[in-house]
Amino acid sequence: MSGTIIGTRTDTKSAAFEKNSRQMVDRLTEIKNEEERIYQGGGAKAIESQHTKNRLTARERIAKLIDAKTEFFELALYAAHEMYGEWGGAPSAGTVTGLARVSGRRVMVIANDATVKAGAFFPMTAKKVIRAQNIAIENRIPTIYLVDSAGVFLPLQEDVFPDTDDFGRVFRNNAVMSAMGIPQITAIMGMCVAGGAYLPVMCDHILMTDGSGLFLAGPALVQAAIGQKTSAEDLGGAQMHAQVSGTVDFREPDDAACLKRIRALVDKMGHPKTAPFDHKPAAPPAYKPEEIYGIFSADTSRQYDVREIIARIVDASEFEEYRPEYGQTVVCGYARIGGWAVGVVANQKLNVHVTAPGTNEKRMEFGGVIYTESADKAARFILDCNQNLVPLVFLHNVNGFMVGKEAEWSGIIRAGAKMVNAVANSVVPKITVICGGSFGAGHYAMCGKAYDPRFVFAWPTARYAVMGGDAAAGTLVEIKIKQLEREGKKLTDADKKELFDSTRATYEHQTDPRYAAARLWVDAIIDPAHTREALIEALETAALNPNVAEFKTGVLQT
Repeated sequence: MSGTIIGTRTDTKSAAFEKNSRQMVDRLTEIKNEEERIYQGGGAKAIESQHTKNRLTARERIAKLIDAKTEFFELALYAAHEMYGEWGGAPSAGTVTGLARVSGRRVMVIANDATVKAGAFFPMTAKKVIRAQNIAIENRIPTIYLVDSAGVFLPLQEDVFPDTDDFGRVFRNNAVMSAMGIPQITAIMGMCVAGGAYLPVMCDHILMTDGSGLFLAGPALVQAAIGQKTSAEDLGGAQMHAQVSGTVDFREPDDAACLKRIRALVDKMGHPKTAPFDHKPAAPPAYKPEEIYGIFSADTSRQYDVREIIARIVDASEFEEYRPEYGQTVVCGYARIGGWAVGVVANQKLNVHVTAPGTNEKRMEFGGVIYTESADKAARFILDCNQNLVPLVFLHNVNGFMVGKEAEWSGIIRAGAKMVNAVANSVVPKITVICGGSFGAGHYAMCGKAYDPRFVFAWPTARYAVMGGDAAAGTLVEIKIKQLEREGKKLTDADKKELFDSTRATYEHQTDPRYAAARLWVDAIIDPAHTREALIEALETAALNPNVAEFKTGVLQT
């Protein structure tokens, strides 16, 4: 490899570095402790109950399924976080999803967690499964379902059953994936009832363990509906479906045998064509990824050079920066990550002095703000990456687009629209990492969730909303004060401060990455030092899809 090496040796003893590191470690520790609680699912008693039935938990099954000495790359761990409190909560939405290696093949795993309300589908459960299926569809990933579910959580059925991102979409996706030639294997390793019974039967291979049940209606419902008395085993047990209905392909005595059979089936799959993206042997960065902790600052008033972050993510710390002297508040350039060629679009947090267009006047451009020149440059770079089949990586720490008379006169709306158009119509894989703030239209231009990135990752320091906490709280409080004054109420300065503080706290809670991850706006909250590994996982997954559509933008505001 040869290219331009960026980055500098960091003074790890400086006060700023140590403060940033300490803050990041504190945030990571809080996140890790919370993740450990989520891993417990329904808790110790529920796990013990699962074991009493001679069944493994969802996470135990996954650990036995995946290849030795490989890791499960979990997605949507925080789904339903702090939601459904009136029903006792639903940790990780009662299901486990993620990418794994099975018999040397990358697969998507979707496993019901029967320790959480018997694996019942809450509204967010359906959305989480659909998100995993959509990732599988976009990237053509073979998918394995480990089914152990009581079906729809009936108290919330109106929010689970009818809409396009509800329960029925899961089975629609099964059919679409099959038609697209995406392999699907289902193992029934517990209950699979009511509408959920369609999921396994719409897949390519169906396995079932003894003691499990597969039926549209259980014994009690059958008796109530038609007066027929029958046992669960006679109605829909593994032996019946293997010998009488012919529904299941493989009947297995227990979880261990079932998981072994899945591995054997995956081992026999053929290998389709892969994507045309360039790949060469990987090289580690020249600097330690852990140094990101001290370089990056979540404090919006602090500056840092985003090139130092890039240098600790990309191969050999080599980065070919595009138009480095123009539109400097957005950094664009070519690099490799894990050997894969990528285009990087990143918000620069350094303030820069520039010459105003058409004059000799110097002006300050603030880091994290997208100016007209920055948007123009980024749009052109994104077009080039699509032209040359180069996947795109977006690193967010954006306050939004510049405002004011000078910005409007320079055509900021036109330039912003051009950047958004380029992002929206990109056909190469897009991967988004929200490092710090991601506010307003800047979130859109940097390929936010609405712009179909293949994956959205967030650091523990991520924050995104329409605007930052102070500005939003100030606006909301002003509106509330005027409303109260119209009602004849007068607030003291102390009242106003209390209202501001409580409003800001609520708003800050809603901009926390865990709040976003709970609602599937984020696929995973990642350790900044592991950003490179997450991006490699995403790029290797994206490369499974050989199809790249023709690139068209329609009308561009030039």
